[in-house]
Amino acid sequence: MAFPGPDFPLPRRRVLGLLAASASSSLWPMVASAQSEWPARPVSVIVPFAPGGAGNGSVRILAELIGPRIGQPLVIDNRPGAGGITGTAMVASSNDDHMLLMGSTTMTILPALRSDLNYDVQRDLQPVGMMSTQPLVLAVGAGSPVRNLDDLMARGRAGDLSAGNSGVGTLSHLATELLNRKLGTRILPVPYKGDSVLIPDVVAGTVSMGVMNLPVALPLIHAGRLRAVAVTSAQPLASLPAVPLLRSVGEEFVISGWAALFAAKKVPAAGVERLGKLLREALGTPTVRERFAGFGVTPEASTPSQLREYVRNETARWGEVVHSRSIKLE
Repeated sequence: MAFPGPDFPLPRRRVLGLLAASASSSLWPMVASAQSEWPARPVSVIVPFAPGGAGNGSVRILAELIGPRIGQPLVIDNRPGAGGITGTAMVASSNDDHMLLMGSTTMTILPALRSDLNYDVQRDLQPVGMMSTQPLVLAVGAGSPVRNLDDLMARGRAGDLSAGNSGVGTLSHLATELLNRKLGTRILPVPYKGDSVLIPDVVAGTVSMGVMNLPVALPLIHAGRLRAVAVTSAQPLASLPAVPLLRSVGEEFVISGWAALFAAKKVPAAGVERLGKLLREALGTPTVRERFAGFGVTPEASTPSQLREYVRNETARWGEVVHSRSIKLE
C-alpha cells in the first residue's frame, strides 16, 4: 500500500489506522484458511458394534491409511448396544464436528422394525462414502438332498425347506422372506443367535439350509462340510466361481451386507468432501484389496450422493419386506 509523501502529511492517528487496516487485510487470507482447515484435532469414528467382525476390521484398516493424509488420527470408538442403535443415535444427535460413524446394513432395516428410533439417517447424518460389501451364501450340509438351485426352488415351493438365519430382522432373515414373497416359496425361517450357532445345525442337517455371511461359511464350504447352492452377489465370486448367482431367479436377489462411513451433521461440507475423496482413493489401493480379502469383504467405493441414494433405496426395499411379511422383533 502506498502512503502520501511529506508533501501530503496526514494526522498520526489516521496513519496508524491505515496501517492497522492494511495489516488486517493482509492477514485475512491466513486467518480464513486456518478457520477452514478440517480436521483441527483427532476425529472419533464411532463403531456401533462390539470389536470384531468384517466392518470393524475394514474401518480400522482405512483409518490407518487416511489418518496420515488428513493430518489427524481417526480414533475408533466401539459403542455397541441395541443392535447398533446406541452408537448410531450418539452420532446422529451429536454437535461434535469431529465425529464419524461406521454405518451398516442395519441402518436400512431398523426404521421398519422400530417405531421408537429418535433419529433419521437421511436427516441427521451426512454420507461420506461406501467402504465394503459382502454377499450372503445359501448353503446346505454336505449330505443334503438339495444339490443345486433348482432343487432348492422346487423344495421351497413345496414347503419342504427350513432356512436358518442369524436372527429376526437380520439381512439373512429378510433375504429368505424376500424369496418367499417374490417367488412363492414357503421356506420356513429359523432364527439363531448368530452364524456361529447356526452353522453346526446346517452341517448336521437340523435345518435344511443356512443363509449366512460368506466369510463365516467359506472355510466349511472349502472343507467340504457345507455345499454352497447360491450366492447373492451381483457377479460370480472368485472364491466360489462355480456357484450360481441367486440373481438368476430375479434381479432383486442381489443382496449385500455393507459398511459405509457417515459424518455427524456439524462436520463441515468441505471436510466431508475431502474425507470422501481420500476414502475412495484408499479403497482403490492394492493394500486395501488384499487386507479386505482377509475378512472376506470387497472394497466398494461411492460418492456421498451415491451412498445417500443407496441408503434411501435399501430402506424402502427392506421396509416393504418387513411390512408385507408382518415381521416383528421378538
